[in-house]
Amino acid sequence: MVRLHVTGPLGPGQRVETSPAQGHYLANVMRLGPGDAVEVFDGRSGGWRAEIETAGKRGAALVCAAPVRAQRDPPDVWLCFAPVKKARTDFIVEKAVELGASRIVPVLTRFTNSERVRVDRLQAHAVEAAEQCGGTFVPAVAEPVRLDRLLDAWDDRALVFADETLSADPDWAGSGREAAALPPAPAAILIGPEGGFSPEERNRLRAMKQAWPIALGPRILRADTAAVAALALWQAAQGDWG
Repeated sequence: MVRLHVTGPLGPGQRVETSPAQGHYLANVMRLGPGDAVEVFDGRSGGWRAEIETAGKRGAALVCAAPVRAQRDPPDVWLCFAPVKKARTDFIVEKAVELGASRIVPVLTRFTNSERVRVDRLQAHAVEAAEQCGGTFVPAVAEPVRLDRLLDAWDDRALVFADETLSADPDWAGSGREAAALPPAPAAILIGPEGGFSPEERNRLRAMKQAWPIALGPRILRADTAAVAALALWQAAQGDWG
């Protein structure tokens, strides 16, 4: 069944208006029309089966019939990452939605080599990912923020950051700070750029009482791979994968 993220509220008999792009998608791409059923969700009310009243280039009108999927919110874990090339940044956002991040924060570090970030496009990509993976929650994509400013305003949230230098540190093994012992929510995962964190950034992160540096194995991972690996590790240890 086609799934659409819409503006709520949703409930029995509730009429929902879609965007022109969604109306075009239903009528001209999926070839659906009056009487056909779709699933809609607004990020708060779960998934609802809705019937199409009208659909066309100006949008579609839908009427909610019955709930089909309970609302399921992710644990309170953010994914903060340094943007990379367009396709790989899209991949990070898509997988963050699938893996259950509650917020997505692009972070500009000293070695970030892709500082142009279109938040509206990434937010639309997050919506599309939720539609395709059966999710009922769409994490907000925040405006890009410099790492120093992010840390200046940091609260008590645990900050798990991937430190590629730890795999070569003989004192790290058995330190009690391995991935299996990751802190619970509220938490955030921070992934640096392709060039890694600068020494100054790494030192500041390690000095924070909320910080939890982790190694992601003996191999150097691409930034997009590291984001997926770190979020999957946290979910397996402390998230909602049980």
